Amino acid sequence: MKEIAIHTDAIELDQFLKWARIVSTGGEAKRLIQGGLVKVNGQVVTARSRRLEPGAMVEVAGETYVVRSES
Repeated sequence: MKEIAIHTDAIELDQFLKWARIVSTGGEAKRLIQGGLVKVNGQVVTARSRRLEPGAMVEVAGETYVVRSES
């Protein structure tokens, strides 16, 4: 499990995938999300704009990432 710090109160899922360097482009994030390959808190999410707050758990390709607040 990897912790990824964000500098805001929340972040959208597609932006988080780029911020965490899970993907390198927005198009790549879109394909993963819309393909049903991303889970948030154990649920498959297909909306790129899903807002993540600190404590959210994101699962991609067998890896788990936890969103945490920088402050």
